[in-house]
Amino acid sequence: MGAGYLEILRAKHAARLLTGTLVGRLPNATAPIAIVLFVRAEGGSYTLAGVLAAVYGLGTAVGQPLLGRAVDLYGQPRVQLPAAVLSALGTVLLAVTGLGVLPLAYAAVVVAGVFTPPLEGGLRALWPSVLGREERVHRAYAMDAIAQEVMFTAGPLLVTLLVSLWSPAAALLVINALGVLGALSVVLSEPSRTWRSAPREAHWLGALRSPGLLALLGAFFFVGLALGSITVAALAYADGHGDESVYGRLMAALGLGALIGGAVYGARQWAGEPERRLRAVVGLLALGYLPLTLTPGVHAMTALAALSGVFLAPAIACSFIVVDRHAPRGTVTEAFSWLVTTFGVGAAAGTAVAGPVVELGGTAWGFAVAGGGGAAALLVLLVTGRVLAAPRPGTAVVAGSENDRNGAAEPGFSSGHKA
Repeated sequence: MGAGYLEILRAKHAARLLTGTLVGRLPNATAPIAIVLFVRAEGGSYTLAGVLAAVYGLGTAVGQPLLGRAVDLYGQPRVQLPAAVLSALGTVLLAVTGLGVLPLAYAAVVVAGVFTPPLEGGLRALWPSVLGREERVHRAYAMDAIAQEVMFTAGPLLVTLLVSLWSPAAALLVINALGVLGALSVVLSEPSRTWRSAPREAHWLGALRSPGLLALLGAFFFVGLALGSITVAALAYADGHGDESVYGRLMAALGLGALIGGAVYGARQWAGEPERRLRAVVGLLALGYLPLTLTPGVHAMTALAALSGVFLAPAIACSFIVVDRHAPRGTVTEAFSWLVTTFGVGAAAGTAVAGPVVELGGTAWGFAVAGGGGAAALLVLLVTGRVLAAPRPGTAVVAGSENDRNGAAEPGFSSGHKA
């Protein structure tokens, strides 16, 4: 199983790009917990902490597709590094000025969120030129999804370690300094410097003019909603068992399940249309969430949490392939950034919905929101099946052509259709 992943990491530039992107995304992965800890240390309320974290998330949701479009137009170095520096400066302003002037704190968080660099979408745009063959790119997508799970697990642990060693303000500064270094490592690499987006048709909607992409975004809003609701329901479950560590166990089990599922999914080549495969994987993801409503004892619940995560990384990895097939030519980074944004907005909505549901109906109903989100995602994919059936000729990007001008893609590499 691991041989395929080692082959990818041995490819020239691959390990550097993956590592640099993960480190560069640390500020985004750790922002919610870092902001909450900082606000509490400054004497602010949980409400203020939550609002500032939400403002950061909203800023990121707005900034990602806009910056992704800028990357497609002007290249990665001209956008990614300046954005990373501006985002870090916003966080520095928050850490230095504190909560003394609240409008300034809000402005700092907005800047930090809006200018979060679209490194995630940028990496996926680079994989075809770095890896060449289609099956290697698809395996890299799976590896990327696995790496996300590791980062979103290890990132908060790193923040809490820095807080315990120094302070929440120092944690903010260190994490964002690492983020800038990660972005710098990416944009100084040869693939990033030489990458150019394919010629694009001028259109104010950009990537959103693709019906297939819109269908996918609608589905993954609900996948995000399901995942966001689980975080709240799991906390309520832990409170009900009088042990905060139970929450950590459940979330770790969820991440472990995603790691296993992503590793198995990426280790083999899959035949057939990825759109059809995505429907099957999302259907299994929805089914995996339903047993959580049983809320059994801690050991059984931990096992169910692991089971529910098995199809998460495969669903994300498969969605990357579908995005690549349906993004209009010349909008690949923007399209990937829209997926990131939609998933994040869905997760925030799931958190907001699950809270009142848990208070009114109890923990089991909180987990039912996750099952409902998964079912809604599957329903969107089924209803829009004809739209997703095949990318429209002349508008969808062919992964190889996106980078052919760099001379890196192998002959005959495509995303499975002719443009």
